[in-house]
Amino acid sequence: MFKKSNEFTLKEAIEQLLNAYKMNAKINETRIIQAWEQVCGAMISRHTENLYIKNRILFVKVDSPALRNELSYAKTKLVNALNGSVKEDVIIDIVFL
Repeated sequence: MFKKSNEFTLKEAIEQLLNAYKMNAKINETRIIQAWEQVCGAMISRHTENLYIKNRILFVKVDSPALRNELSYAKTKLVNALNGSVKEDVIIDIVFL
């Protein structure tokens, strides 16, 4: 079927809207936070809270000093896994509080 020049699919229209209002970055940040439990697992997710992103850095409050230390060793792996979950480089670092 031929499309007229002013016809778009709903997906194309939404993508253009997000690009026009520069909302892709915020949506990807939300996807990173939602992917935290899937990437880290349920046990680690139960001990973390208050996830937020500021200046491409993910801040995570951890309730256990031992877990905070273990997560700091896996920081690079976590950054790669989280960015891979949204297929875009959204974060560059993680800070465990």
